[in-house]
Amino acid sequence: MTAEAPIKSPPHQAQSDVRDAIPCINPATGESLGEVAVTLPEQVPVCVARARAAQQQWARSTFAQRRAVLKNIMEFVLQHADELCNEIVTDSGKTYENAMLGEILPICNKLKWTLRNGEKYLRPESVRSGLLLHKKGRIEYHPLGVVACIIPWNYPLQNIVSSLVAPLMAGNAVIVKASEMVAWSSARFQRITDQALEQAGFPKDLVQIINGYGDTGAALVRAGVQKILFIGSVNNGRRIIEGSAEHLTPVVMELGGKDPFIVCADADMERAVHSALGGSFINLGQNCIAAERLLVFDTVYDRFVTELVRHASALRQGVPDRHGNVDVGAITSPLQIEVIDRLVRNAIQQGARALCGGALRHGGNGQFYPPTILVDVTPDMEIACREVFGPVMLVFKVRNEAEAIEMANGTEFGLHSTVMSNDAQRAERIASQLEAGATCINDFGLCYLNQDLPFGGVKYSGFGRMNGRDGLRAYTNQKAVLSDRFGFGVPPKLFPVRPGDYDKGRETVRLMYSSRPWVKLGSLFRLIRLSISGSSSRR
Repeated sequence: MTAEAPIKSPPHQAQSDVRDAIPCINPATGESLGEVAVTLPEQVPVCVARARAAQQQWARSTFAQRRAVLKNIMEFVLQHADELCNEIVTDSGKTYENAMLGEILPICNKLKWTLRNGEKYLRPESVRSGLLLHKKGRIEYHPLGVVACIIPWNYPLQNIVSSLVAPLMAGNAVIVKASEMVAWSSARFQRITDQALEQAGFPKDLVQIINGYGDTGAALVRAGVQKILFIGSVNNGRRIIEGSAEHLTPVVMELGGKDPFIVCADADMERAVHSALGGSFINLGQNCIAAERLLVFDTVYDRFVTELVRHASALRQGVPDRHGNVDVGAITSPLQIEVIDRLVRNAIQQGARALCGGALRHGGNGQFYPPTILVDVTPDMEIACREVFGPVMLVFKVRNEAEAIEMANGTEFGLHSTVMSNDAQRAERIASQLEAGATCINDFGLCYLNQDLPFGGVKYSGFGRMNGRDGLRAYTNQKAVLSDRFGFGVPPKLFPVRPGDYDKGRETVRLMYSSRPWVKLGSLFRLIRLSISGSSSRR
């Protein structure tokens, strides 16, 4: 996912000029929103120390107390949903509909799942003790301490709240380094957790949202936290890992994507077209799981492309209001709009054709790039293998399943994927061969909404998982405990070593693990004989 640079400051801003404050604008109008104070690198260790002190109390909290805090967050989000959407739209330029369905809904969905399932997956879990019949085994899930979350700008509220829910439920303190591109809203979102924690009687320092440029993020990575969640680009992910090595801090990486969207000849055409439009143009393509590459079987290619262009050309773009005046909004980051424009222009110069969009929109003060459909793209073009992170749909013609799978897997990314087919066996067959962290059949992107499913990528799309049981337990120390099953025991006398001990050990292993009955029987007889001879020699 292309995001803010957590290590280096944006090249269009001089560090000396903006070190103490972040200038904020509305990307849809160009209107100044004022400035937000920067958390300087030297202040980061103080934030971490405050979080660590607050976590000592939180680590001893009950699951009921943790649920109470999450319920308070849920109630705040629901009660202030309109206000929160206003702030999201103002700071990011997205539409109100996307703010509500793309941010408020997933947040509430994650909170509801965690409230229902958090304790179930975090309480001690009994496991079998194997050959140690006199022992009882269990796994305990202990908090790690302080978790750092470094997040991008594409979902200003969802990225914050969804990142902190699991570590908070697991008993950790959380420090969120928000993107400087949406600092205006992130500074205001702090009141959500402040109020939730105060109502439950816990210190506000347990959750801190800090704002700053790359040096602030770098300081947080090296501040001795116990885990780092990073959502962003591959190059910045590498820098995060370099910094995390200083303290051997474990990381969860959710990085870029170049997600394939396969349309088979037998797909429901209307369903496929609208799923593709949503996959490419929701949030104006500023989406880590955006459907950037559409791989369409040749027998339905022309019809499919005609329908895509008809709908995409009719999308309304402009300054959003709450009355549905536009379908898509603005590009949040001025850096990203430069990347999008350059990739598209280069592709067209190399022979790609834009069937709609394809050029930077001029006029007004907003940061707008129109929904764009490119065809005749070849695999050697930069746009075919680099994440665009904007409203650009690349449509490729494929002959069959084999070619579709080969092209789908032909990038260094593997985050999400989609297969559209009315033949269930074919869809499952294709899905099983896609190199991705998730595949959604006959719909786009719904894997993320199913909180029982883990979310993450393979290859350069990252490692580690968010969501679900595994995402929750990722923020714990999984401690193994073996205790006595009975109130008595026999001491294991290993010393001194006696003649025949090695032979007894060998026959015991064969008796326990051989799959051949005659071998097991022979070992049993030899063990008996060795035991008798050993007893005789001791007498």
